[in-house]
Amino acid sequence: MVSVGDTIGVEEEFHVVNAETGELEAAARRVLRGADAEPELHRSMVETATAVQTDLSGLRADIIEKRRSLTAACDRLGLAPVAAGTVPDSGSGPSRVYPDERYERMAQEYRQLVDEQQVAACQVQVGVPDKDQAVRITRRVREWLPVLLALSVSSPYFAGQDTGYASYRTVVTSRWPTVGPPPDLASAAEYEKVVETLVESGVISDAGMVYFDARPSARYPTVEVRVADSCPRVDDVVLLAALARALVTTAAEEDDAGRPLPEAPQVLLRAATWRAARSGLSGHLVDPATRTAVPAGVRIDALLTHVRPALEARGEWETAIDLLAGLRGRGTSATRQRQAPSHREAVLALVAETRQP
Repeated sequence: MVSVGDTIGVEEEFHVVNAETGELEAAARRVLRGADAEPELHRSMVETATAVQTDLSGLRADIIEKRRSLTAACDRLGLAPVAAGTVPDSGSGPSRVYPDERYERMAQEYRQLVDEQQVAACQVQVGVPDKDQAVRITRRVREWLPVLLALSVSSPYFAGQDTGYASYRTVVTSRWPTVGPPPDLASAAEYEKVVETLVESGVISDAGMVYFDARPSARYPTVEVRVADSCPRVDDVVLLAALARALVTTAAEEDDAGRPLPEAPQVLLRAATWRAARSGLSGHLVDPATRTAVPAGVRIDALLTHVRPALEARGEWETAIDLLAGLRGRGTSATRQRQAPSHREAVLALVAETRQP
């Protein structure tokens, strides 16, 4: 019998840049001829997806293999993949969507939103066989999602400027009509009714355009944790996957025990997401449950306490602690990018990190 959290997978989005200049290249079609990857919204982006995995070691190996395939395909063209929420070129001018009927329809309908959606995310898929429970899980994990965002921040630059944000990707995506913290729903029927209404009203064209920070997958028996920026270092991807699965597993245990669904005003949940996007780990984060602002380290420690039993049950506690210590020691990607002497050097450093196993 398949249980919550038995399976896990990761989808990574990448920018395609010139290997010498660090500038975006609309070369996805050429790259995809030789890579184990899929197209994304823009011609300057591609996406990879791991196979369904059960443990972190298998997940890590699969992530590395997908990156190697993508890097090799780019190398042959004088290009390079970059795993980061944005690059300095993002949103800097008119761009072209990948030649796909769905993407072209989105470009026509959403105009400037699509033009500026040159951003990349890291999404974790955690197995949840029952869709009713999947909906409730998204509600139970939502107060912790800004912490995952704060750990992943990698998008300080946009349209050639330092935005002042650690994750400007979050700001760019926040303008879409179906983004942000999961709503107050408790069943698959409620969720599907909301999606049906959004489609019938013409706000979105299909269920795949529901971009909540966590959602039941439209295609698989999973909960998708979608809040994080794309991460240049594989270690950080594995850490996010471990924490996301532990959050989902913990939420399922709370649900099975009949604990009440947590209540938190959407305005506070959105504020917590904004705060994490603004400062990452360098400032305070909002605790929607206590309605207080606390240092980022305090909120991270609270998350670890919350999910420790789930991590220990899978033998992943020490791995998660080691990976988190590494991230805290070197700082977030956003912090490291700002230490580069130029935008070009920042992108080339991202290229090098994306290549590392």
